Amino acid sequence: MNDTFFSLILLPTLRCNAACDYCFENKTDGQLSMAELDIITDRLLDYMAEKEIGHLSVYWQGGEVMTLSPTWIERACDRMREAAEKRNREIFHFLQSNMIGYDRSWNRVISAVFGNSVGTSFDIPNRHRKVNGGDTEAYDRIWRRNISEAQDSGIHIGVIAIPNPGTLALGARRFYSRFVTELGIRDFQINTPFPGGSSNAVKQGLPLDNRQLSRFMKELADLRMADTENGPPVCIAPFDGLLDYFTGEASETPCIWQDNCANDFICIDPGGNVSQCDCWAASYPAFRFGNILRERRLSHILEHSPARQQFLARPGRLIQSEDCLSCDYLALCHGGCPVRAYTTTGTLFAKDPYCETYQAIFRHMEELAARIAAKDASANSFRADGDTGPMRSA
Repeated sequence: MNDTFFSLILLPTLRCNAACDYCFENKTDGQLSMAELDIITDRLLDYMAEKEIGHLSVYWQGGEVMTLSPTWIERACDRMREAAEKRNREIFHFLQSNMIGYDRSWNRVISAVFGNSVGTSFDIPNRHRKVNGGDTEAYDRIWRRNISEAQDSGIHIGVIAIPNPGTLALGARRFYSRFVTELGIRDFQINTPFPGGSSNAVKQGLPLDNRQLSRFMKELADLRMADTENGPPVCIAPFDGLLDYFTGEASETPCIWQDNCANDFICIDPGGNVSQCDCWAASYPAFRFGNILRERRLSHILEHSPARQQFLARPGRLIQSEDCLSCDYLALCHGGCPVRAYTTTGTLFAKDPYCETYQAIFRHMEELAARIAAKDASANSFRADGDTGPMRSA
């Protein structure tokens, strides 16, 4: 077994217990059966053997995973593990949940299967996340209660936050304080909103204003860099990955900036449909690659899908049609996210609408990295030139 990885976004259900204004999925009651999951697992393992891939990362999402039972999830993961071991392969599991359906009955599977860690979502202020049949206040109350209970159980919580106009008006300092000081969240990621799925009044106001968003993001990065008084370092994506990138360290940046997401992961929905990611799976059937429950070989689906060929062609097309070639950060950004481009322009072959914001963030983090490097060089020079040992009396 070699060390190569492949990633799967698995949607075992499209049921959800929330009703968020900017959700990009069309919800259904469909759910994978255990027998269907066995078929999918075998065909994924066939693909891994064919391509000599040693490891599979499975990101459990939805819909909402916690509309299923923890017993079902644990059994499903056990069956996937057993199948992988027979093929000398390894599967790692990760969980993304809104945490509205969480209670302590989930602790066992979260610890045993998901590394005692859950990724969730929360916005400050929350204007658009609601529970089914409820409002944003009910969502906030349930989410805060469940997050506190999970933290008390020792579960690591990572949060995806999506800015809205209220976030930009609130400002980076109060946003940061509410996450870090009030909620005790020390690991979060900022994702930009886009008008995916069925249109509504909220989505018609997207994308956000780039100038306001750029200012907010730069101020947030500065707060994260300056905060040395609130315990262990606060991790905020994409800033931490960008800092590593610009200081020459091994870096991890969001999927929106990969050279081509079509080379690195796929999504499978409850019907077995294969898509690029969850952003496409439930709302854009024209962009499905094929169906893994009907087609035995995943490699055949990927190699012969006209939709996937569009994703593969996108970087080259952007060079021809956009100003990406003249950008200092092309090697980092690659034109940005396909779904953000498609949902705002109607074509894959346009650059990400948040290009201006990305450039501002890149430039700012590059400057911060240069300052850190200069400071480290100065400190190293001082240590080389002077006696840095303890003071001793004569």
